[in-house]
Amino acid sequence: MANIKFFSGENIPLELHKVRMVQKLNLPPVERRVEAAAEAGNNTFLLKNKDIFLDMLTDSGVNAMSDRQTAAMLICDDSYAGSATFTRLEEKVHEIFGTKFFLPAHQGRACENIIAQAFVRPGDIIPMNFHFTTTKAHITRLGGRVEELIIDEGLQTTSDMPFKGNFDLDKLRALIERVGVEHIPFLRVEAGTNLIGGQPLSLENMRAVCGICREHGIMTVLDASLLQDNLYFIKKREAACAGMSIREITRAIADEFDIIYFSARKLGFARGGGIAMRDKALCERMKELVPMFEGFLTYGGMSVREMEAITVGLEETMDEDVISQGPIFIDFMCNELMKRGVPVVTPAGGLGCHLNAREFLPQIDDHEYPAGALAIAVYIAGGVRGMERGTLSEQREPDGTEPIADVELLRLAMPRRVFTMSQVLYAVDRIAWLHENRELVGGLRWVEEPSSLRFFFGRLEPTSDWQQKLARKFRDDFGDSL
Repeated sequence: MANIKFFSGENIPLELHKVRMVQKLNLPPVERRVEAAAEAGNNTFLLKNKDIFLDMLTDSGVNAMSDRQTAAMLICDDSYAGSATFTRLEEKVHEIFGTKFFLPAHQGRACENIIAQAFVRPGDIIPMNFHFTTTKAHITRLGGRVEELIIDEGLQTTSDMPFKGNFDLDKLRALIERVGVEHIPFLRVEAGTNLIGGQPLSLENMRAVCGICREHGIMTVLDASLLQDNLYFIKKREAACAGMSIREITRAIADEFDIIYFSARKLGFARGGGIAMRDKALCERMKELVPMFEGFLTYGGMSVREMEAITVGLEETMDEDVISQGPIFIDFMCNELMKRGVPVVTPAGGLGCHLNAREFLPQIDDHEYPAGALAIAVYIAGGVRGMERGTLSEQREPDGTEPIADVELLRLAMPRRVFTMSQVLYAVDRIAWLHENRELVGGLRWVEEPSSLRFFFGRLEPTSDWQQKLARKFRDDFGDSL
């Protein structure tokens, strides 16, 4: 699916679906948005939905289901054990990935917990192209350590590199030689690196990484949560894969890995997840952890209605017209912002449009959280909720020092099949206005700082009265407009 060229000469994304159910939105006035920000401790995770106009916090669990998914939910088998619904999901996973065994879990981080519990021991090192917050937390909680081996271009916010999520193969070989295979229980690949802008890996790179690991007897694990965007980018950006179908690319990727896990809140358009593998011994090593942490082996903490929806959603993921929608609309939003001088991560990746907070707000010191401040400023400017992906999303070292993130990004997620073009253009307009008035934005400081995953439920306050000044400027410029 490509953008449609209009008579005007513009290339504009075209929705390949029609809306058959709607949910009323509320756009509170700017004064209320300032109040709501304070009530939420300047943490967008703590904002109430009633105070949000466009929720671009995440694409996890908030994608629109298709009519086929909704219909499938009516045929579910709610047996506690031996459910036919689970069998349908299991068979679909095996069909798509070519695996033999499947363990269900309620979402991606539950899969991470099971894998970490089964394989990570104190002193272990887990190589990966780039960490995700919950993945790292599970590993460090058990005494392990993450080593990021992404190519240098991956941390350059502005680039024309099509696969910024690729591993640096020389770094991988050097790490194996330095620490020894006995300290590396597995290598993790994140197909669609979340924290650096949803940037994909190439099939060629994944094959090379897995080849090195097989040579040294190191198990490989694929986080396929963001795989659908990565599949689209491989199809469009990797010349050797241009003639392959999405199903063929998926199988080519899956054939390289020992374990594949995913959050169906992203991959599958519904709420759940699971772990797939070919080796029975690997399955047996993790199997007993499912009833301990998740639920019985034929539901794993998921509702049977969700499992039926995931089965259909996985099949829909094999349709290029379906999976193209997110990347195309994200690319459009990024291009529209760049036309207005707003700094974004390029090339546009999956998951959402990512603003470069350091460049957007150069006046804010890293220790006052530019991306966190930008998230609140965008909310005040337009009622648009995004997610900070920078230093706030890190956690302090055991000695209390704070590591500064490699990149400071505000992620504006694009849930699949949810937003209209006018809503995307509204967000662009308000962000462009904020960029014109960026000198008004100040930093944040902690009021309540949790020791782990602080970005989820910590509370902050502005370092000055900058939010009131921003609201007054908004009212001066927009008058009675909300």
